[in-house]
Amino acid sequence: MPINKRTLKADGFAGFRTLASLEINRVPQAPGIFAVLKPEGFEPRFLVKSTAGVFKKKDPSLRADALAAEWIDDADVLYLGKAGVGSKGNRGLRRQIQEFLDFGKGKPPGHWDGRLIWQLAEPQSLVIAWKELPAADVNPAEAKCHADFSELYGSLPFANLVQARVKGT
Repeated sequence: MPINKRTLKADGFAGFRTLASLEINRVPQAPGIFAVLKPEGFEPRFLVKSTAGVFKKKDPSLRADALAAEWIDDADVLYLGKAGVGSKGNRGLRRQIQEFLDFGKGKPPGHWDGRLIWQLAEPQSLVIAWKELPAADVNPAEAKCHADFSELYGSLPFANLVQARVKGT
């Protein structure tokens, strides 16, 4: 079964807002997982230089051929991420998604995840959805989403460069 808006909704994902129309205060503060999807009819066009912030003095940009090699035409999901509670208990979906969006606007990130999103032309047309989860379920849920996607499409989503795993497995 494909992983798309319909199947994600059936799995409990909510939101489904374009990045341009997302009101961050409507994103729950709870931990969970989130997905970035391409809208219907989206054709990838790659920017020469990413809009993402520099991480540890490294430019987040990749060459067009490297980006094209990550692209999966049949996949609607471009990125699957997680939002835990953090060491101080003050993280969650709202903060993680806000940092992800800020990263795309050139702010230095706390992590490198999802950076390929910000080398797509018109990223504001992309759609974001989330699923609240108990903190203990976040890592296993992200790992399962990555594994399910890989099984179906033969690789990770476009902007996921590292397979999520549950510690001890």
